Amino acid sequence: MGIENRVALVTGSASGMGKQTALRMAENGAKIVINDVVPERVEKTVAEFKEAGFEVIGEVADVSNKEAVEKMVKSAVDAFGGIDILVNNAGLEKAGILRKLSEEDWDITINVNLKGAFLCSQAVHHYMVEKNHGRIINIASRAWLGGVGQAPYSSAKAGMVGLTRTLGLELGRKGVTVNCIAPGLIHTPLWDKAPEKLKKRLLSKQPTGKLGEVDDIANAVMFFSDDDTEFVTGQVLYVCGGRSLFAG
Repeated sequence: MGIENRVALVTGSASGMGKQTALRMAENGAKIVINDVVPERVEKTVAEFKEAGFEVIGEVADVSNKEAVEKMVKSAVDAFGGIDILVNNAGLEKAGILRKLSEEDWDITINVNLKGAFLCSQAVHHYMVEKNHGRIINIASRAWLGGVGQAPYSSAKAGMVGLTRTLGLELGRKGVTVNCIAPGLIHTPLWDKAPEKLKKRLLSKQPTGKLGEVDDIANAVMFFSDDDTEFVTGQVLYVCGGRSLFAG
């Protein structure tokens, strides 16, 4: 059945994995809500989607702010009549070994990645339950298994896995599935800016010996979003080229 005419809110979707995911969903007939904290990026992405003939609106909102999230969801419902698919993609990472991390590093990483997913899921809950249909897809990371220098990030992403499993239990009888995608090394602009020494070290630990592409994540989101995947919930899908086979 696909996702044609479904309304999809993808957080952090003005660039990178989120943008490609939103694009793939639009190409398959969904109505899209683009979100980012940078107004210029939202405006540019919405213009691109409209030029391509897609139904789209843009919402500038900090997903760690409850009031901003509720306003964003209401605007989406006012524009399109509901929310069918939520992709909790917005995130950031403050890296560093334990003794060098600040309290602020911890707070912002947990707030954007984990609290943001909680607030957005909470905000769309009513609209999905009311229709007895919904798809929530959380973008976690292979790093939830642990990674040197990733204490805040790994903790936040582990929390997203726990949130996924809990909401899968809570919402299963209400027609709402909740699943999680755990990406590994993905070719994004952030990767391009990384030091060559770091790239070499990370790729040396990659079973496939290569990066994933943003399309790999979009493909996984499409699977979980489909109307026909109603019997799949509470799951973690690793899209990491085998990197989840060991931690560190």
